[in-house]
Amino acid sequence: MIPDLSLLHEGDSAIIQSIEADEALHHRLQALGFQTGKPVSVVRLGRFRGPLQVRIGMTDVIIRRSDAAKIKVGPPL
Repeated sequence: MIPDLSLLHEGDSAIIQSIEADEALHHRLQALGFQTGKPVSVVRLGRFRGPLQVRIGMTDVIIRRSDAAKIKVGPPL
């Protein structure tokens, strides 16, 4: 099983392996910079299983945990 972005902890980094979302969400995530092969790191976790603050390159993005669960990640290179 490939872990997803929602399972990472604060300070963890990973490489995006795939995005398993419907077409609209997939396009929105790509527009925000979530693309296969790009490194991503978790900056902060929201309280009570709330949203995640993640960094892609030089950009910080707040993403719902349910959307983060659709982003499959692997270990950093």
